[in-house]
Amino acid sequence: MKVKVIKSSEGEALDIELEEDFLKANEKIANLNRKMFNRYNVKVFDIMGSIGSGKTTIIERLVEILKEKYRIGVIAGDTSTTIDAERISKYGVPSIQINTGKECHLDALMVRKAAKNLLRKNIDIIFIENVGNLICPADFPLGAHKRIVVVSVTEGEYMIKKKQDIFRVADIGVINKKDMAVYMGIDINSLVRDALEANPNIKVVVTSAKTGEGIRELINLLELKI
Repeated sequence: MKVKVIKSSEGEALDIELEEDFLKANEKIANLNRKMFNRYNVKVFDIMGSIGSGKTTIIERLVEILKEKYRIGVIAGDTSTTIDAERISKYGVPSIQINTGKECHLDALMVRKAAKNLLRKNIDIIFIENVGNLICPADFPLGAHKRIVVVSVTEGEYMIKKKQDIFRVADIGVINKKDMAVYMGIDINSLVRDALEANPNIKVVVTSAKTGEGIRELINLLELKI
């Protein structure tokens, strides 16, 4: 976080105080974002997950199915590249890349600036692909209507147990790469139980973004009609 560059004789105590202020400021902007999205009647989804969990492929599958009925925009977060935005733009939907540098998450102000550009295009849905990380994004709501966390079976059997905080703030949990479970020796039912243990209110869907399995069920959980 930016607060870590501040020098003070108080040291860590000042950093903690400033960090709390930063989180509060982000929450205020997130609330403004939500009001803006509602005013434009746009549904917004924050998709979080590790690098390689399949976030981009899931968004591609969603866009493939939904673009015939909805006008879709995508905001892609990454520390330095434009790879994800370029992939998604091939589907004919406007996409904006946000490069965060050393920051391991998007914040509400970054998203606000990008979203304003998309809203000029009369968008119905915005998918936000957060920076690949299962820790940092949890503390930074963006104003989305739903927060989705994606994990893949290739991340190991204890991934959800070790990253419960992000599941606690998520509305939907996606367990991806179902087709790889047999090769990884992963019990998918155990992962589902871990997700519900972390957050009894979370909705869980098992997908294979590669084959498209589970994507329509995810669309139902997003409360979108096709």
